[in-house]
Amino acid sequence: MRLWSLHPSLLDRAALIAGWRETLLAQKVLAGSTKGYTRHPQLTRFRAHPEPLDAIGAYLVGLREEATARGYRFDATRILHPGDPAALHATAPIPVTTGQLEFELAHLRRKCAGRSPEWLERLPADGEVPAAHPLLTAVPGEVEAWEVR
Repeated sequence: MRLWSLHPSLLDRAALIAGWRETLLAQKVLAGSTKGYTRHPQLTRFRAHPEPLDAIGAYLVGLREEATARGYRFDATRILHPGDPAALHATAPIPVTTGQLEFELAHLRRKCAGRSPEWLERLPADGEVPAAHPLLTAVPGEVEAWEVR
């Protein structure tokens, strides 16, 4: 499961679609409607949020907005807590370290090198801190403690 901290606009097609599916699974975990993945480390930041289902809903809204902009149709009815139309910006932000963003950008680069090398030119240059998902707020720091390396 990879719940990208990167802004959805940075994700290639495969990462965006997989991110949607995996976040729907994460939503099920947070809602208590599945027994698998309950201890997945990427859920740590959502569980720490005062309203975990609102946070995962806002995260899904961000992915859906990017998908819609690209002409994909992600089913909004699958978002349990989409909030109002401004939910993405009304939900309390989750901090993410710049080290985590850089780590994920490097991971995305490796993935894209094999499956969509043309996407690499769209990604930020080495040394540039990439944009975070709109639900997340970048803060200085190393790779997050919950990240599995």
